[in-house]
Amino acid sequence: MDIRQLKYFLAIAEEGQITSAAKKLQMAQPPLSQQLKLLEEELGVKLVERGPRRIQLTEAGVILQNRAKQILELSDSTTREIKDLVKGLKGTLSIGTVSSSGATLLKDRLSEFHRNYTGVKFEIHEGNTFMIIDLLSKGIVEVGIVRTPFNLSNLGCKYAEPEPMIAAMTREHDWNPSKSTIDVSELKDRPLIIYRRFEPLIRETCLNHGFEPNIFCKNDDARTTLLWANAGLGVGIAPKSAFDLANTDNLVYKEIQSENLRTQIAAIWMKDKYLSSMAAKFIESFNRG
Repeated sequence: MDIRQLKYFLAIAEEGQITSAAKKLQMAQPPLSQQLKLLEEELGVKLVERGPRRIQLTEAGVILQNRAKQILELSDSTTREIKDLVKGLKGTLSIGTVSSSGATLLKDRLSEFHRNYTGVKFEIHEGNTFMIIDLLSKGIVEVGIVRTPFNLSNLGCKYAEPEPMIAAMTREHDWNPSKSTIDVSELKDRPLIIYRRFEPLIRETCLNHGFEPNIFCKNDDARTTLLWANAGLGVGIAPKSAFDLANTDNLVYKEIQSENLRTQIAAIWMKDKYLSSMAAKFIESFNRG
């Protein structure tokens, strides 16, 4: 049993048909069937049951499928690790980021990392937190930069410092120009523009202060929140560091005095997957930022 045979078997197991697996592997069907037969003979057990349309894995086939995935992942990781060692810190680091992390990431972390490791290039994928976690699980990005809250299951994590949420508004919406901070209760009856992921947190906090928030607009991007607020449509609730991400010419902001309405940027990665030297160094840099 070798790596090639394991790749063949995984293709058969995933496709459910030898014909489809052969097409996926870009090889003829007879040699693939022969490799499956040789693998079964070597192990002394049937791995598949052939049906009229699809094959079904036997109990032994299911065990081999799970082990084959682990073996191939370890093989790929070992190859990448050795190549990293040979190349040093050179190559392309793929990072997934949420839009609201942009200002902090560029100002305090990517710039420092670039100064220290000039041979590293970057490939950035943007999306919301759930999209970034999905990209991590698929191996499309190696490090994700997301905002709390999120599910930590299977993820390694390094947090940046906590930051307050702000209420951003035009001067026409500013009910007390002399104050730079506000209490949660002052948001009562204000038309709020919020990032959808923060809705449970904002709603719970407002309810704890005795009122139901008047949510005028929900969206999936901190920049949209600020743009709508900048147009005078309501009061935008966003992380403080996101304020400079969009056109805020007409806006003023006030920090919301609430321990509940705080958020953090975090660097995340998959615990069960190989982490390149580039990614490990970036995470170290992030943690110091």
